[in-house]
Amino acid sequence: MQYRKDKYGTELSVLGFGCMRFSRKNGKIDIDEAEREILEAYNSGVNYYDTAYLYPGSEAAIGEIFERNSMREKVKIATKLPQYLVGSSAAIDKYFNEELSRLRTTYVDYYLMHHLTDISMWEKLKKVGIIDWIAEKKKSGAIRNIGFSYHGNTDGFLKILNDYDWDICQIQYNYFDKYSQAGESGLKAAAEKGIPVVIMEPLRGGKLVNMLPSSAIQVMKDSGRGWTPAEWSFRWLYDQPEVTVVLSGMNTLDMVKENCRTASEARVGEFTDKDLSILGTVTEKIKEREKVGCTGCRYCMPCPKGVDIPGAFRCYNAMYIESKSEGRFQYAQTVGLTKEPAFATQCVGCGKCEKHCPQEIPIREKLKEADKALRPLPYRIGIAVARKFMLRK
Repeated sequence: MQYRKDKYGTELSVLGFGCMRFSRKNGKIDIDEAEREILEAYNSGVNYYDTAYLYPGSEAAIGEIFERNSMREKVKIATKLPQYLVGSSAAIDKYFNEELSRLRTTYVDYYLMHHLTDISMWEKLKKVGIIDWIAEKKKSGAIRNIGFSYHGNTDGFLKILNDYDWDICQIQYNYFDKYSQAGESGLKAAAEKGIPVVIMEPLRGGKLVNMLPSSAIQVMKDSGRGWTPAEWSFRWLYDQPEVTVVLSGMNTLDMVKENCRTASEARVGEFTDKDLSILGTVTEKIKEREKVGCTGCRYCMPCPKGVDIPGAFRCYNAMYIESKSEGRFQYAQTVGLTKEPAFATQCVGCGKCEKHCPQEIPIREKLKEADKALRPLPYRIGIAVARKFMLRK
């Protein structure tokens, strides 16, 4: 296993165990199977374990497993405050204490504000006293490092990143999402500030393995590298020194063994120009199902009316590359839950964006098409309810 250092020099395994997708039996986590998988990872050198308040049964499971095996002092636990449920300072303590109880511990190594999509969510936490609360918990040792996990656009990520002295952050990032959400620019910005970056969704929830077109898989096979699709994804990430930990939601022993082997072998600078070209071809094969040829270059931005043009097109394409529900969910999450709405319906047809588009996309026409597909009535209602709940002052 290889290790990279956090902000204060602590060595973290480059592979982290994402504890959201444990095997389940009779509707509950299969604790014995989860234990076997965790011990396999631990014995291979994995020392970073990521969970959250809202991952059903996850905190309690790893708390039990770590206690059974006297592992607590030998591993790093990352869990998260469900900030979307917090409305007062008392609520922060309530959730944190409940998490400590589930985890059977007196402290958390890395405590993250969960699922921020816009700086307004962080501002709301500041209003109920989160800054003083963090200071008190860090002073007492109940929290060793503070951070946030993020699911909005790049601009929002940078605002949150620069608003506080963070110890760590977590972003979605993979070779297909290089320019989505926080993206490559967010990764590099965090690294420049000395903030370690934990990567989630390196395989896009398994889609960069299970939903690859056969033509894309063949390109990988023909490369001569002998790497599996999962290995291509992980090695691309490990090639980048700005990446500190890559999470994997492992739920089979074979998956644990393969990912641990990859994490032990991969090196920064390993990728050749040929390798990068191969992943570029794979990306193009995936994109053949796209509805809009948007590259995410953002030359069309900023929109005078606040429309997130590349965000809308990325989610519209996801409906056809992945599934309709996935594209709509991404739109609700990354475009619908910003403080200022960024919907395609805000377009007034000024045409400024089209003058700057290198791909000569008929943006105004495609925005109408995208919004109609992405926000059918049930989703419009759901997003409106979520906005009132998650963005409330």
